[in-house]
Amino acid sequence: MRSPRRCSRNGCPRQAVATLTYVYNESTAVVGPLAAFAEPHTYDLCEPHARSLTAPRGWDVVRHEGEFEPPPPTTDDLVALAEAVREAARPVTPRPPEDDQISHQSPNTGRRGHLRVIPPNH
Repeated sequence: MRSPRRCSRNGCPRQAVATLTYVYNESTAVVGPLAAFAEPHTYDLCEPHARSLTAPRGWDVVRHEGEFEPPPPTTDDLVALAEAVREAARPVTPRPPEDDQISHQSPNTGRRGHLRVIPPNH
């Protein structure tokens, strides 16, 4: 599943809600709503970083004055989520437990990575 775009600032885990673009020939940094697609030479920023951005001395900052909203989920995101749920619900052929591993799962419980599929009670 495609994850939401993250802030471009190093170590920032927040979701991006704005796009920073530099207009070099006008010495201007433009911070606007999140662009529809990630473009080369632009930077995605979370709201705190978009609001607190400063530009180098002699440069201007043009900043969007409205609210920065996270983008709504796209059809691609919803389709990817549905496929992930279907994949997690597929039955798993059980493997025999290894000697050094004790299985604490019931025979009707499957496991795929970090997801656990539990069948409904009948």
